[in-house]
Amino acid sequence: MNLLQQIEREQVEKLAASRPVPEFDPGDTVRVMVRVTEGERERVQAFEGVCIARKNAGINSNFTLRKISYGEGVERVFPLYSPRIAAIEVVRRGVVRRAKLYYLRGRTGKRARIAERARSSARPAPGRAPGTPPPVPEPVAAAAGEAEE
Repeated sequence: MNLLQQIEREQVEKLAASRPVPEFDPGDTVRVMVRVTEGERERVQAFEGVCIARKNAGINSNFTLRKISYGEGVERVFPLYSPRIAAIEVVRRGVVRRAKLYYLRGRTGKRARIAERARSSARPAPGRAPGTPPPVPEPVAAAAGEAEE
């Protein structure tokens, strides 16, 4: 690993420690609290939309959110480690089979909906391959002195 990559990794760890970044994927609905400066005042404004793309590139990582505002599609690209972002929270998780959801740009109304992922299947357990069923607990054997009726 060269010096530039090492410095970049240290900066990412420092920024992630100051503001934790939740784990989210394309298809998830995300609410981002953005610091907005108006004149001399600064306030926090929420932007909530479906994540249609993620780019993981260390300190240059970003994600794209899309929402419909007054009948018009609005997309916004956020740098993941920007100081302008006050908080990121995942509102709901969606089931998608693509990494980039650019096809949602051409869809409106019910056709643009994304099914919600069940809570139990939100994330596979660590160490288990995705798609494999969870281990079945073994039944407890009856005590030797008790008879089954």
